[in-house]
Amino acid sequence: MYIPSFNKFSNNQEAIIFMQRYSFAAIITVKDGIPSATHLPFLVTEIDGQLILFSHFAKANPQSADIINNRALVIFTEPHAYISTANYEKDLNVPTWNYLAVHAYGNCFLLEGEAEKAELLKNTISNYEVGYLKQYESLPDDYKLKMMKGIVGFQIIVDDLQAKKKLSQNRTEKERENIIEQLEDSSNTSEKEIAEYMKSLDKKH
Repeated sequence: MYIPSFNKFSNNQEAIIFMQRYSFAAIITVKDGIPSATHLPFLVTEIDGQLILFSHFAKANPQSADIINNRALVIFTEPHAYISTANYEKDLNVPTWNYLAVHAYGNCFLLEGEAEKAELLKNTISNYEVGYLKQYESLPDDYKLKMMKGIVGFQIIVDDLQAKKKLSQNRTEKERENIIEQLEDSSNTSEKEIAEYMKSLDKKH
């Protein structure tokens, strides 16, 4: 990903927090020169200093076979906003787009045992709806086993993390204030979130 120096995340921990917040991401793999993508929820964890992503495919998804002995790119991105030139101090400008994105690359490994898949599902439920966990655990074992047979669990050991936050860092203080004010007044949730990220960035400087 093209990342100018002033658009970099401050550190990997900041990128991990972003991934955990916007954890519904796109996994991309390539087979025979043809890319495939699936949108999945990911568990983003650090184990002994190593960043690992966990998720699962439906077994019927052809891409679930592509990850075997393969590398993947997982793209985490969510809030974005169109930035109008009305916010700029000079007329000689063009509009742009503000956004945040994290690209995680790594090798894929299957979670083949029933115990591993059961742990994956338990952790996924705990992450997204802990209140459902008790109900899930009370389901008949044969039903849960049937569900597990219909998925392909996997983990990705991340070895390359690329993170970009394009938040008008190259604009003047007045222009940034104008942009934040406009985005905060928007009814669009994504635009409001970009304003919050811009304000947070200002506080660090």
